[in-house]
Amino acid sequence: MGGEAVEIITGRERRRRWSVADKLRILAECDEPGAQISAVAARHGIYRSLVFQWRRQARDGLLVAEPVPGFVPVRLEPPEPPSPVEGASEAASAPVATSARRASPPPRPPAVIEIELPDGVRLRVGEEVGATALRRVLAALRG
Repeated sequence: MGGEAVEIITGRERRRRWSVADKLRILAECDEPGAQISAVAARHGIYRSLVFQWRRQARDGLLVAEPVPGFVPVRLEPPEPPSPVEGASEAASAPVATSARRASPPPRPPAVIEIELPDGVRLRVGEEVGATALRRVLAALRG
């Protein structure tokens, strides 16, 4: 047997991908009263320089938490009555016979949702807009 060498790797040799949440949690630990950056870094198996790099990224706005979705108030209002068409003849506005009214109900007005965002932007969405499209629009307005 003889000249075989065994290399044991200990410490901080591995490369790990840290999530934004993990980075911010570690930075929060460093900001606690009495915390030492070297002790926090050692506890997580990282170099102090990496913590300082994350601090710089956070200070420069490059390392930020994902926005937490929240609820916004919703107010339902009855739909606005259709405005009369200008220049329409009086015959068109005459009352409809009772039997004709029972035969076909009047068309219902389209459903509309009005969303007012905290910054005052109002968004009116008809019922034909799908949930996926609405999510994309709201994400674009928030971003």
